[in-house]
Amino acid sequence: MSDSRRRGTPPRSSNDKPSSQRSSNGASNSRSRSASGQPSRPSSSGRSRQGHGSPKVAMGEVADLRVVQVTDFGAFLDWGHERDLLLPLSEQRLTPAVGRRVLVKVSEDRSGRPVASQRLERYLTDHSDDHRAGDEVALVIADTTDLGVKAVVDHRCWGLIYHDEISRPLRRGQRLTGYVKRVREDGRLDLSLLPPGSARLDVVGEQVLKALRDAGGYLPLSDKSRAAEIKARLGVSKNAYKQAIGRLYKRRLIVIEDSGVRLAPRDTGTTTTDESG
Repeated sequence: MSDSRRRGTPPRSSNDKPSSQRSSNGASNSRSRSASGQPSRPSSSGRSRQGHGSPKVAMGEVADLRVVQVTDFGAFLDWGHERDLLLPLSEQRLTPAVGRRVLVKVSEDRSGRPVASQRLERYLTDHSDDHRAGDEVALVIADTTDLGVKAVVDHRCWGLIYHDEISRPLRRGQRLTGYVKRVREDGRLDLSLLPPGSARLDVVGEQVLKALRDAGGYLPLSDKSRAAEIKARLGVSKNAYKQAIGRLYKRRLIVIEDSGVRLAPRDTGTTTTDESG
């Protein structure tokens, strides 16, 4: 039986087998249930996932997955494996539609089979007992709030990236590396996309140098510039910018002027011939 028949989707082309060679209506009506009466799980689409399918998601992870089929007992999600992942009706928050993406946690049902759940509050805590400030963590971006963007930390708990910590666009379901900026008294995590301490300023400094080279060697950003202007231009806070250009100035990579900063003559961003011998 072809994948398209198991999935209940129409034939993909006129080159498929003639109807006389397909399953009867009785067999077709039973495709959603196994012999044990449990929902059968269709394989993923007929295409090979090797090289161009969705990234594989492991047990226990949180991921943003695409809905590939909706049935009367749940939805099936593409999670990068041969067989699609069931999101049961009981684990849904909103009725999913084919082609939409849902943020889910992958776990096991009572029989040990992998299932998805949109009810993340069952699996994720609002605080952490084992994270420390400065820890590097794996993040999955979730929803935007008035304060910032919520993110799943190490697939176990929630954290928050404040708006002034965000230097680039973020999308729901995006996976990236982040850092614990602060652990509050109640165990809640404040997050950052930049490493702590001097490493953080090194990253900002590289952003400033790149922006200078892209702008022809001069940026009209000074102590008098508004924080919003610096944020819009570089994606960093005014304080981080001031600290970064201070470090660049000490390294003689830039010249600080009243109205902005300029690349030092020796840092033009071009390659010169080494004539030292």
